[in-house]
Amino acid sequence: MWRVGIDVGGTFTDLFAWDEADNRQISSKVLTTKPDRSLGVMNALKDANIEASDISHLMHGTTTATNALITRDYPEVAMVTTNGFRDTIEIGRQHRAELYNPYQTKPKPIIKRRYRYTLDERMDVHGKVVRPLDKVAARDIAKKIHDSNIQSVAVAFINSYVSSKHEDEMRDIILQENPNIYCITSSDTRALFREHGRFVTAAIRAATMPVMEQYFGHLENSLKEAGFSGRLLILKSSGGITGVEYAKNHPEELIESGPAGGVAYAAYLNEVKGDCPNIIHTDVGGTSFDVSIVENGKGLVTRDHEIEWEVPVIVPMLDIHSVGAGGGSIGWIDEGNSLRVGPQSAGSTPGPVSYGLGGEEPTITDANLLLGRIEPSLGGKMMLDSKAAEAAIEKVGQKVGLSAIETADGMVRIGCENMAQAVKKVITGRGRDPRDFILASFGGAGAMHAFLIAESMNIPRIIVPAAAGVASAFGATAMDLRQDLEAFYFSAVADADIGTINELYEKLESDALALLSADGVDKRDVVITRTAQMRYVGQSYEVETPVPSGKLNDDDLVTISERFHECHKQEFGVSSDDFEPSIVVLGLAAVGKTKRPPSVTVVASGENIEKGSRDVYFDKQWYKSVVYNGHALGPQSEVAGPCIVEFEHACAVIPPCAIGTVDNYGNMIIELNKLTN
Repeated sequence: MWRVGIDVGGTFTDLFAWDEADNRQISSKVLTTKPDRSLGVMNALKDANIEASDISHLMHGTTTATNALITRDYPEVAMVTTNGFRDTIEIGRQHRAELYNPYQTKPKPIIKRRYRYTLDERMDVHGKVVRPLDKVAARDIAKKIHDSNIQSVAVAFINSYVSSKHEDEMRDIILQENPNIYCITSSDTRALFREHGRFVTAAIRAATMPVMEQYFGHLENSLKEAGFSGRLLILKSSGGITGVEYAKNHPEELIESGPAGGVAYAAYLNEVKGDCPNIIHTDVGGTSFDVSIVENGKGLVTRDHEIEWEVPVIVPMLDIHSVGAGGGSIGWIDEGNSLRVGPQSAGSTPGPVSYGLGGEEPTITDANLLLGRIEPSLGGKMMLDSKAAEAAIEKVGQKVGLSAIETADGMVRIGCENMAQAVKKVITGRGRDPRDFILASFGGAGAMHAFLIAESMNIPRIIVPAAAGVASAFGATAMDLRQDLEAFYFSAVADADIGTINELYEKLESDALALLSADGVDKRDVVITRTAQMRYVGQSYEVETPVPSGKLNDDDLVTISERFHECHKQEFGVSSDDFEPSIVVLGLAAVGKTKRPPSVTVVASGENIEKGSRDVYFDKQWYKSVVYNGHALGPQSEVAGPCIVEFEHACAVIPPCAIGTVDNYGNMIIELNKLTN
């Protein structure tokens, strides 16, 4: 039986699978199908020649929820909130994306103002009723929602994180009048303080539930009709997988579902190799560039992710930063007569000009074709139109007095600098030194650009796995079942009640085990790690701090405080003995281990290592460059730049003065600046 990982991106749908019987591996890459992306999933299975009836587990990463939010493409949503808080999700935290830009505008709110209703109710911060819920007004609002044909509602009251009583009452009234709609509460979504993040996250859940219910429904039906009887598992933003039913009801946990697979692949590389614990994971697809940190074999987690400026999602998520930069990013000239690249993308439709599918604006893919870095037939997949690409790029270059080749080189360098700045934001934001990391380059377009990104960030080594072109799909098959739960507990450490903390952790563990049990995981196979969101008294942000397992005592509070000081210093470079640590949120991650893809020992075939040569453009001149078959190179094979190493779904560009070496697992390790001209 096959274990299959599928990643649906903005341009391509990738598949990686391995056979549990004989460890065979197979991959495929097809164009993403819009508007129904489930068709692309079925096309990928067909392209890989895998029968749905032969699949035991299908792990699926998708950007459907993210795309729906970014484009605001979902059915109308309503919100019911406390009097005075109607505009909380729109006002935000009064931060500014650009400090000195007086003309900036906020993103369009998740829920339109005319569908945001308020009524009289009030809880205090201790969960005591100050003003009871106005049930007459509540019933009137429920009827207005019915008359507006709303499909989904979020109920979000102030201070509901300490008591869900009023939210539950409002939800019941709404469902009495509207039995067939989606109705969620902010306390059930995330019972945490800071109303803006809680309200927005609840709105996101309400908005995307109909979208994901429909998408997963189509996918399940298509798979069932094809004979699938295995388990459909969905990638979560926190770096684990979960059953499809849970995913339908918690779409806010799928925002980084696709890129999470790439982080899992980076962690898998460390697990197999053991010599690269600190990795900068990068993934260049057709539409976007994703970057994150894998440290000591684990992806870093954040609880302050923003889909857009002031649109936060307060669920545990891998700290992945994405920008609009990829193979499909379009080159253009701005009002200042400067060459720009992205963030707009040609996507899969109409695609780059060279695809011949109707695209008229030049992309990074077209530029790489002109620079000699892409083989015109894409390994036999499709024939690219070099002349059309050159004409489109030349047309843009004429506006700024550049030749076609100069414009193409400029487009690639600008696109790579945009990617490097995203790497810089993640690395410096976490207080890390890029020289301590190896750059893992994933995605169909990743290995072509990795050397420019690494040079810009002064990163000395690059790793390009043989499956780099389908990295997120590969990573999906290496992920564990996972649940991340949290409980609000606000107290200075010195005043903390250890009994209450133990009770909260026990409840979190019980709830997590129940959720994993529903996915078929035996509690004996579950590994639980605890954390606490902590800060110094007076701070307005928290640092994730490890917490010991088992029943805690007062001595453990001292240990927790010491760990907090260490974590704070690592993140921000400083810690303090003068300010008292405090706990804000208790959390845990419960992980049910799954089977891993087999590690493959590479044996050199000795045949067709060199595929030929072609001229490739580097540093304003052409170099005759050998083209290697990446899958034919055996362990310890060494290639010197300038050269091209082609894999099935990716292409590594090795510049002059660099050396590439294949390790025992088929990964290409590129050392920059190892040679002199």
